[in-house]
Amino acid sequence: MVKLSAKEVVELLSQRSSTRYYDPNKKINEEDFNAILECARLSPSSVGSEPWKLLVIQNQALREKIKPFSWGMANQLDNCSHVVILLAKKNARYDSPFFVDVMVRKGLNEEQQQQALAKYKSLQEVEMNLLESDRTLFDWCSKQTYIALANMLTGAAALGIDSCPIEGFNYELMNQTLAEEGLFDPNEYGVSVAATFGYRARDIAKKSRKTMDEIVTWVE
Repeated sequence: MVKLSAKEVVELLSQRSSTRYYDPNKKINEEDFNAILECARLSPSSVGSEPWKLLVIQNQALREKIKPFSWGMANQLDNCSHVVILLAKKNARYDSPFFVDVMVRKGLNEEQQQQALAKYKSLQEVEMNLLESDRTLFDWCSKQTYIALANMLTGAAALGIDSCPIEGFNYELMNQTLAEEGLFDPNEYGVSVAATFGYRARDIAKKSRKTMDEIVTWVE
């Protein structure tokens, strides 16, 4: 396993900052962006469910179509190299075909599948109370997409690529527009979060963060 020093890790994340103004003349090469997508694909998720899909929006006409209701990235849609919309799975119940696929992908035999199914049922019905509404279950899947998102942002920083996570858009209109384009089935997936990638066009202000003492409590 590749090992960075503690100083290198901290320095990497110190230099990463949400970029709102990109250089339109600098584009991410295919190899590097595929590596960023791999960072998402290799991300962990609750019970290994991987309840996400990624839309890479490179079509400029579509970018123009979503711009009027995407205030959080209105300045970026013209100039960033890549736009990614992360979708979260809907109806990801423990007893759905989606979870059968999860178990098959893990290579579980019939007995192991039944044991796993019992654990998934307990997790969703009892421990996390996820089945009280469709929204609760969707929000659980959306949480997983943020793990993939964070890994993409960190992976981009390691490659010297800038990025910005985006929630600043009208979710109803984004879902409607992308679904009407035939990019996903709105009965199966919904928009969770977005991100832009490219190379910054302006210097970025020094990060403002809480101190370690403000956020960490040691229990020994």
